[in-house]
Amino acid sequence: MDAVDNPLLERWTGPFEAPPFDRVEASHFMPAFTQAFAAARAEIEAIAENPQPPTFANTIGALERAGNDLDRVSLTFFNLAGADTNDALEEVEREIAPLMSRHRSAIYLNEALFRRIESLWNERESLGLDPEQARVLERYHIAFTRNGAALAPEAKARLAEISERLATLGTQFSQNVLADEKAYRLVLETKEDLAGLPDSLVASAAATAQELGLPGKYVITLARSSIEPFLQFSARRDLREQAFRAWSLRGENGGATDNRAIAAEMVKLRAERAKLLGFPTFAHFKLADTMAKTPEAALDLLYSVWQPARARALREQEALRAIAAQEGGNFEIAAWDWRYYAEKQRKAEFDLDEGETKPYLQLEKLVEAVFDTAGKLFGLTFTERFDVPLYHKDARAWTVARDGAPIALFIGDYFARPSKHSGAWMSVFREQHKLDETPVLPIVVNVLNFARGAEGAPALLSFDDARTLFHEFGHALHGMLSNVTYPMISGTSVARDFVEFPSQLYEHWLEQPEVLRRFAVHHETGEPMPEPLLEKVLAARQFNQGFATVEYTASALVDLDLHLKAGQDGEEIDIVAFEADTLAKLAMPEAIIMRHRTPHFQHIFTGDGYSAGYYSYLWSEILDADGFDAFEEKGDIFDPELAKRLHDHVYSAGYSRDPETAYAGFRGRAPAPEALLRKRGLLDTAPEGVSAA
Repeated sequence: MDAVDNPLLERWTGPFEAPPFDRVEASHFMPAFTQAFAAARAEIEAIAENPQPPTFANTIGALERAGNDLDRVSLTFFNLAGADTNDALEEVEREIAPLMSRHRSAIYLNEALFRRIESLWNERESLGLDPEQARVLERYHIAFTRNGAALAPEAKARLAEISERLATLGTQFSQNVLADEKAYRLVLETKEDLAGLPDSLVASAAATAQELGLPGKYVITLARSSIEPFLQFSARRDLREQAFRAWSLRGENGGATDNRAIAAEMVKLRAERAKLLGFPTFAHFKLADTMAKTPEAALDLLYSVWQPARARALREQEALRAIAAQEGGNFEIAAWDWRYYAEKQRKAEFDLDEGETKPYLQLEKLVEAVFDTAGKLFGLTFTERFDVPLYHKDARAWTVARDGAPIALFIGDYFARPSKHSGAWMSVFREQHKLDETPVLPIVVNVLNFARGAEGAPALLSFDDARTLFHEFGHALHGMLSNVTYPMISGTSVARDFVEFPSQLYEHWLEQPEVLRRFAVHHETGEPMPEPLLEKVLAARQFNQGFATVEYTASALVDLDLHLKAGQDGEEIDIVAFEADTLAKLAMPEAIIMRHRTPHFQHIFTGDGYSAGYYSYLWSEILDADGFDAFEEKGDIFDPELAKRLHDHVYSAGYSRDPETAYAGFRGRAPAPEALLRKRGLLDTAPEGVSAA
């Protein structure tokens, strides 16, 4: 198949030069990858073998321009594989994962290429580089050394084998979780089955059943926006247990989709990789290039939060047990009970239940809210357009502009479906850069998994769903506002424990009364959320924070523990037993499980992104809690001068400066760690002298 027959190999001429999804088929990808790999190899070889002495332009600048076709094809493919996959795409994904790893290793382990980079690095003070160029050179030198460029040939060969195997395993891990999620459905048929469920969830479950060819019935899936509200409201304890067990055992059901052996092998291979690179453990390797720098620093933060969170969670558990006992429940609170009785406690404590708030939290109005907030902070406008071919009918596109000039294309894909991996994320189809005369504008996508409303009715969100919407849009802004020259440091290409700062900071605007008064309006009457209800929503923000903090922090501690202690010297690992042992040492409350159990912990096993790095959400939360304090101290949550500093030092800066410098440029000082405990309502139970960073 040549370029004439393959739209992936043509020059894209549509709006923003977006991928021509209306013409792309699964069969186009392997031929496109084959040709793109060949072109990229030739470009890399030309740089490595250039007879001219290395310069920034002929080495680093050339590397930044190399592989354009491969970038286009791979970004298109992997976004599609995550958001709208099928059997044909999954087959390509399994085939392409090791090839991508092989290609990447061939670049980083190219001795001639590394010699050129090393030469530039050694002469960096005399090259006359501007600050951004100096930063890009530094990042290239770090990337090559951390990927084994300085190793002996035998070690390089083994490292390449490990990387390729990890890529294959990570792909299989992700596909197995999706398969387990697609395979499960809880079908509700009788009035008794629906006991306790609010109208919005019943309507959503009916819509899901209709899509699955079960008209007249109701289906709960393992999408978080379906299973969590079911656990929260269902009065049927037997059905809650059944659904919860299916949710917690994803990747652990035996057979072809079982992830236990995959995860164990990945941990062992990562440990070996770290040793080859001169680090005692994979956690030490991974954190060396982050804000935390060491596992000990990350653990100090996690433990400083764990003890007060656990103490609060145990108090919460006792309160829930008392509620169950009052209703005649002669049992200890189990994991499938917590959300149900917590909802009852919220009602008792704050006269608030989620069934009251959901009618005011329409997806469409909340999308308007994230756009309006970005407009007030950064002067952005969003204009929906219908001439961009997209990969699914649910996806929507907007031109993002400032002062009348476009700066990005934003794609929002909000609804759960069987072809979409679970979770919520931001990605790009194209990164921002200014390498060429005409700046390249980013194409950014948010992918979420909300339950759709009934036919003709709006999708209604929980407050947690709404927070996720703001969170992912914070990531999107980080990509869309990027204003750097080089792709290496564009957008969200920053330290893992800094990347969550812009997204978590953006969540704060959702909780502001002036935002809710405008956009939290009833889906039938159009009336704003009544002030007494709004006050109750804001008063309950720290409700159940012991539970929320424990389920997250336990996941982060197990992640770090795995990558510090397991798989050393090739030892065998029982991944579930290791998890249980770690939780036992932590004295994990029995009624709470990890937010992500190891057999379906996609953050750490679908690629290396958050491996030994799940702690980063909490690390970034120090920054976001302290950072939003700055706006509150100003008395204006849209303070123009502060918003400009936030824009210039964080959202538009990419990785052009180290995170500490970026944060101080915005805030005027280093972050205050106690802001984190105050935000989570844990200061009253924090050990004396606790420091969070």
